[in-house]
Amino acid sequence: MKLPQSQNMIIDMIRNGLGAPLLVIAVLAMLVMPLPPFILDLFFTFNIALALVVLLVSIYALRPLDFSAFPTIILAATMLRLALNIASTRVVLMDGHTGTAAAGAVIESFGDFVVGGNYA
Repeated sequence: MKLPQSQNMIIDMIRNGLGAPLLVIAVLAMLVMPLPPFILDLFFTFNIALALVVLLVSIYALRPLDFSAFPTIILAATMLRLALNIASTRVVLMDGHTGTAAAGAVIESFGDFVVGGNYA
């Protein structure tokens, strides 16, 4: 099956060792640029899924060397979480006056879960 040209270019970049620098640039862009709530929801969902995958892989690894990429994955996940923290704080502080859905559905759902409707 022949992939479109754009997908071939992305796969070639990852094979040539440009995946990690592109990830770092994307995380740094998240720190500087304001993200819309929909994109924040996607990144938060990806973050939760990544955490579950890392947990399951580490549970099912029989030997420590079976998951030798663990420190690298933890470093990348920590960078993503810090960028998400800063981006979500920016959205809440800039657009929080418009209502609870201003920061996205994931943040709104978590806030409703924590507060439980009791604001007092």
